[in-house]
Amino acid sequence: MSHNTGSIRIAEPAVLPDWAARSVDLANPRIGAKALYASDDFFAEVARMLNPEPAQFVPGKYDDNGKWMDGWETRRKRTTGHDWCLVKLGRKGTIRGFDVDTSHFTGNYAPAVSIEATVSDSDDVAALKDAKWVEILPSTSLSGNSHHLLRANSDAAFTHLRVNIYPDGGIARLRVYGQPVGVFEGRGDELVDLVALENGGRPVAWNDAHFGTAANLILPGRGINMGDGWETRRRREPGNDWCILQLGAAGTIEKIEVDTAHFKGNYPDRCSIQAAFVDGGTDQSVITQSMFWPVLLPEQKLSMDAIHSFAEQIAKLGPVTHVRLNIIPDGGVSRLRLWGKVAR
Repeated sequence: MSHNTGSIRIAEPAVLPDWAARSVDLANPRIGAKALYASDDFFAEVARMLNPEPAQFVPGKYDDNGKWMDGWETRRKRTTGHDWCLVKLGRKGTIRGFDVDTSHFTGNYAPAVSIEATVSDSDDVAALKDAKWVEILPSTSLSGNSHHLLRANSDAAFTHLRVNIYPDGGIARLRVYGQPVGVFEGRGDELVDLVALENGGRPVAWNDAHFGTAANLILPGRGINMGDGWETRRRREPGNDWCILQLGAAGTIEKIEVDTAHFKGNYPDRCSIQAAFVDGGTDQSVITQSMFWPVLLPEQKLSMDAIHSFAEQIAKLGPVTHVRLNIIPDGGVSRLRLWGKVAR
């Protein structure tokens, strides 16, 4: 049962500090994260809290239990204790911090949160309840309709989180900013996608992302639709659009795939890729340097809605850490795959 009146409101994105901007969201379901258990999720199921899309508020939308909320929301607690949930991270990783987002939760947000972490081979709830948990975010006060960017206090790597709210209430979104670890262990000399999000790749910078974000380029699988890629506005001046990506580990690239899935009247005419081994510096300094990086893939003609594979055209630059994808002059690309061998 649901009905809508009025216009849907979309949460504003968080302004990310450097430690978060340079991280992967380890709680993204698209790399395998999932909510495993909640002590209570009467008003809004806990899985919604991990949705990579920004939280929405839909005026007038109700279900059988009450007002529909886009997040995790428990009932009003009438006993002692507090509510909590278990989250499996998409990849084992070190955690730099969190965005605990209470967007659209005003009279019903959780007043406080703490987060514990553990390492487990099992997703079994009973086993996880008995696991040894380490507190990585002490109890912290929350406010309504806000992003809370909070630092973790551990350098260790973890696989699962226990999120405690005191005593009850709602969280719209949980982002877990960190870096996957051990992704390439035991992979030998096999070709791996060095830039994939699940392997620790991340978008560093881009000149425009009007219709779709650069982060979509490195998501798993092929694009779902035209919105599931990186697409720039129509360029009305000379030059070309670009984005810079950091690999999950330094490596030598041997095969490149540029996928224009769903882009038909708006794919780039051509593309090229530059690359470099970057040691130190900041994201801002990388942008400046990237103009002078050597060419990894010379300009190549692209076509609509197709996977373009390149191998013999790739320059032998040795190990690199960053690439700059140039699209000429503008348009949309769904996915970029950089198959190569990790530098040992």
